[in-house]
Amino acid sequence: MINLKIDGKDVQIAAGATILDAAEQLGIKIPTLCYLKKVSPTGACRICAVEVEGADKTMTACNTRAVDGMVVTTQSERLSKIRRQIVELLLVNHPLDCPVCDAGGECDLQDVCYSQDVVRQPFEADDVNAGTIDHWPLIQQVPNRCIMCEKCVKTCHETIGSSALFVNEKGDKAFIDKDVEKCDFCGNCVQVCPTGTMISKPFKFKARPWELRKTPSVCTLCSAQCQVEMHSKQGKVMRVTSEDGSTVNDGNLCVGGFFGHDYLASDQRLTTPLVEGQPASWEAALDRVAAKFSALRDEQGGQALAGLASPHLTNEENYLFQKLFRVALGSNNIDSEARFSSLRAAKVLNTQLKLSGASNPLDRIGTAEAVLVLGADLRSESPALNWQVQLASRKNDTNLVVANSRRVKLVRQAESFLQYQPGSEAYLAGALAKLLVDKGLADNDFLNRCVANRDELDAYLNNFDLDTACTVTGISHEQLQKAADYLGAAASVAIIFGRDVMGAAQAEAAIAAIANLALVSGALHGDRGGLFPVALKGNAQGLIDAGVAAEFLPGLQDYAAARESFAKAWHCTLPEGGADAIGILEGIEQGKIKALYLAGANPLVGFPDNARWRKALDKLDILIAQDILANDLTALATVVLPGAASSEKRGSVTAMDQRVNKLRIAVAAPGEARPDLAVISDLFARLTGKPEPSEKTIRQEMMELSGGYADVCQTLEQRDFCWKRPYAPADKSLVAATPELVAPQTADLKLILSKCPFQFGTTTTYSAANNELAPEGLIIINPEDAGKLGVADGGKLKVTGPAGSANGKVMVHEMMPVGLLAASDNFSGMNIQQIMPIGSNCVAVTAAKA
Repeated sequence: MINLKIDGKDVQIAAGATILDAAEQLGIKIPTLCYLKKVSPTGACRICAVEVEGADKTMTACNTRAVDGMVVTTQSERLSKIRRQIVELLLVNHPLDCPVCDAGGECDLQDVCYSQDVVRQPFEADDVNAGTIDHWPLIQQVPNRCIMCEKCVKTCHETIGSSALFVNEKGDKAFIDKDVEKCDFCGNCVQVCPTGTMISKPFKFKARPWELRKTPSVCTLCSAQCQVEMHSKQGKVMRVTSEDGSTVNDGNLCVGGFFGHDYLASDQRLTTPLVEGQPASWEAALDRVAAKFSALRDEQGGQALAGLASPHLTNEENYLFQKLFRVALGSNNIDSEARFSSLRAAKVLNTQLKLSGASNPLDRIGTAEAVLVLGADLRSESPALNWQVQLASRKNDTNLVVANSRRVKLVRQAESFLQYQPGSEAYLAGALAKLLVDKGLADNDFLNRCVANRDELDAYLNNFDLDTACTVTGISHEQLQKAADYLGAAASVAIIFGRDVMGAAQAEAAIAAIANLALVSGALHGDRGGLFPVALKGNAQGLIDAGVAAEFLPGLQDYAAARESFAKAWHCTLPEGGADAIGILEGIEQGKIKALYLAGANPLVGFPDNARWRKALDKLDILIAQDILANDLTALATVVLPGAASSEKRGSVTAMDQRVNKLRIAVAAPGEARPDLAVISDLFARLTGKPEPSEKTIRQEMMELSGGYADVCQTLEQRDFCWKRPYAPADKSLVAATPELVAPQTADLKLILSKCPFQFGTTTTYSAANNELAPEGLIIINPEDAGKLGVADGGKLKVTGPAGSANGKVMVHEMMPVGLLAASDNFSGMNIQQIMPIGSNCVAVTAAKA
């Protein structure tokens, strides 16, 4: 610690801190323009000039380190004159277009002019500014408004990791330019710009800041659930922002969070109930559903009814959905799209590690000494995790190991890149665990204390064949040794795995092997690092916690074991058995299931082998589709129930790191659309004869019965978010696995499912901004494979897999290895899931020019 004096006040601060940091600790405000706490200081604007005793010249507070015994003055006549002149120089050739500038009313330059009493412009110079840059998608750049603070450049490079923005030209001709190919279009350059230089085109001229109503909430487009502010005007969301320093995402947003809200105002929004394709009243629609459900229940039993819920629903909505089926309808035929990804991870992690999701908050990734990212493209799947990896790698000198079948963007920063054969993830994780043990780098204290079958784990790893692992993965001994050394040398480790692992044919074995690696590496030990399974969809964690799965009751409690205790709590008899998504499909095909209720779920796009679903749905007596946007499924439905988006309703959602967030209503749902909880509550009341349960009552019940949500109901009423019980494994409570390894099948050409970096589910394909970047699905192919097939970039390719065929536009890119294609499942037009068999995200295909 060092001691210094600022404006006559003593302050003590850590060594390495700046004068600005020390002043902030005292509550002394020094004006700034180029300073941004989350990036390295630039010292470009010079507004923060201060006087230091003993120094002839003024010093910039933002990048001058405090020194023991330093005496600093932040306010004087001399400083006022200097700062005023600095601002006057910044205003040379700055246009007087404040009335039409989008930053008007929230412009830092305006504020500084006012605070520094700048009322004239005594300087003149030739205007050599570059012209307005209008050819970038979504963002306009107006160079003559720029003060060259470089906040946008540093945020793009240091925080987001895109490194798309750079300074072009020199001297007074310098301006901010962009390599569009590198841009993630996250909009953070717009957010950090202190003037109106960087402008959001979708928001331009739409509203003035003082006209906007701000509603704090969270973005639910992915499972990181960033904190946001929804800015609305006349009942429409105009833009979304986030605040630096006070949010879990530190003000950062991705392309979905910043630009993706346009779907809320889509002309495809469902606004009125439909019965047999015709508009109907809510009373008529719900009467039709309740009458048919009760008739089938009474005549054929609950086994004739089934439901699929969704990570688009809140915790309360998903909880009541499963209770509706189990209590009101006597059916345990319930599931969701998590069956094919997140639930597979939750089941394994719960069995071995007593986890249902991440073991630590997301910000612990940024503090880890080593990070392993396995089978995840964080730029696409979870930008918020990518920012944490950027923080760890760029600022904290973390050793980064990236393991993927493709050369994803994050590889640029990796100390070690392990490019493996898709489907061999279990071999890779097992090999790393074995090497850590063999090298004496395992976390033995944690293993001995917490793992019940340490001897079994040691025997399994002792017999693990590294040579076979190298052959199956395609990774050399040397590469594996190097990666293991990085992980073993670290006192704290973060392990992140994504959809390539959770959707694989051998996902359970791979996740078990990753759990073993987490035990061995020390990733579960302490509050730095951790284990992080990356769920794609917004409230996947809350969906799983709510018990929307045939084999689990709320809190991942085994259905058979906990059935009697829940039946007692719910004052009913619960059905035995039950069908998951696959069983529901088979039940419909066999004529055993007559009614299907889809709450935010769309198996025609989101499920594998979905041609079977399309054919099966025609056999139902009644199909209920509850959704917010019209699609192929709603066109088939007997009854369509229009729901509300997350910004149009209240409730709670649970992020992947066990953070429980509160939703607030920013705008009303369009037309007659209702919050999904209101719809499900109404049906519950009609089918049970009991009063409609309230949101608070449901949350209280879920907290009491599911476990894990300690005091959430009470604390969430007064806060934006709170945490589930922290992960603290008891002694000998964890179990190492001995997964049986099966090598992936070989093929000349395979296709793996991926996620488009500019789309989130199918929801944002209804957003004009996202569609400007990615209007259709792409099949990504290596140049060598493209040459063999005779297709060029932008051409069309037909791929045929075990379940069917699909056509898509070609993107030729060297990120793909020879023999592997990738296609995103965000687009209903291409519908790549129709070629995928159930239970695998990577299959052998044939391909031909379309």
